[in-house]
Amino acid sequence: MRKPSALSRLAASGIAAGFLLGGCGLPPAPSGSSTVQAPGAGAPAVAAGPGAAGGAAGHYIPPGTDRLPAGTVLYNPASGRDEVVVPDMRHTALLIGDSQSEPADSWPRRALTAVGYKVHFCGRGGTGYVADNGHTGNFLDALLDGDWKLPYGTPALVVIQGGGNDATKGATDAEIVSNADSLIETLKDRYPGTEIAMIGTLARGAKHGGGRRTEVDALLGTVAARHDIPFISLGDWLTKYNLIVDLADDVHMDADGRGNMGRLLESRLRKLRLEGPPADELGPLEAAAQVPEN
Repeated sequence: MRKPSALSRLAASGIAAGFLLGGCGLPPAPSGSSTVQAPGAGAPAVAAGPGAAGGAAGHYIPPGTDRLPAGTVLYNPASGRDEVVVPDMRHTALLIGDSQSEPADSWPRRALTAVGYKVHFCGRGGTGYVADNGHTGNFLDALLDGDWKLPYGTPALVVIQGGGNDATKGATDAEIVSNADSLIETLKDRYPGTEIAMIGTLARGAKHGGGRRTEVDALLGTVAARHDIPFISLGDWLTKYNLIVDLADDVHMDADGRGNMGRLLESRLRKLRLEGPPADELGPLEAAAQVPEN
């Protein structure tokens, strides 16, 4: 049994909401490495928003971290949590999700890669906005408790995918909405100015046995609308696009299905103008470094 949720423990103890930041276990820290203090400790370690530290959101490179090995774990004094160094953050999408996103060739990863991002995944199979898997907490608790560590720096895009495990495990509308709201606000606080998008719950459609999965997909759409963030509804995709033939089980796609789903999601991302930045685009520190000295 997992310990009480991080949100309830913080509320009970009266700890400020500013501590609701942090926590992805991939990639692993290099062998023999240890947590190190972020460069410039004692001052905020991440950009305070668009234009902070000379770079817009999605382009900020914290001083010194570009020279640290990928997977190095840093203590970020701005968030009060350990975070992990991920290379080339200005071209990286942070993907938070469940078993639909976890495989290296998952359809969300395929789509994000196709529109120009590198992908850093935080999450685990069996988890969701409310659901945990017995080892890793739900999205919010896992972030707050450090079950996985967020990347240090500023990603170009944050994507949240999920809801299927919440439907399966009987999470109520109120529980899903409350945790989704808190997760979105936590991510906005941690990565101010970075675009956040949501991907709904893959299902068969209300008239074709979609059931609770389709309901959760629609519910998440209302959450995204209130936060004014892009939402891609998947609540009828299995039947609308004849993807049932590509199912490996009741809810997961086989190899062909992951390819087909990836292409469909790629198209939606492009329609929402969520493509990644150009591959040859330089961050502010790199651009400055290329200015010849007199």
